[in-house]
Amino acid sequence: MTILDEHMLEIRVRFFEVDSMGFLHHSRFLQYFELGRTELLRARGHCYADIERQGYCFAVTQAQVKYRAPAHYDDLLQLTTRLTRQTEVRFEHTYELRRDGQLLAEGQTTIACLNRQGKVVQIPETLRVKS
Repeated sequence: MTILDEHMLEIRVRFFEVDSMGFLHHSRFLQYFELGRTELLRARGHCYADIERQGYCFAVTQAQVKYRAPAHYDDLLQLTTRLTRQTEVRFEHTYELRRDGQLLAEGQTTIACLNRQGKVVQIPETLRVKS
């Protein structure tokens, strides 16, 4: 796998994110992945709100999560987000969510660049990773 860019983020599981069994709810994993993408972009010097003000947005076109082990309230998790592929109009990311080195979940998303009208457009050159 080629890694074009990578970012690690620590996330503490909050009480309202767990289900009645005390496990991190499965829907939160995709939210964490979105947080990872946003912070990867920020680490590269870009603010998603500014990108939207310029008339662009990114829409998830595919998402996959493989759950390996549960997380619980107050666990400190490490999320690694990797940009693994870019085309003229899409980015592909992979994710690993760990607690103390133990793999809890891994995932993949594809996001497409859209204009304000919802049409797929080229990713602005300023956002592309130079390989």
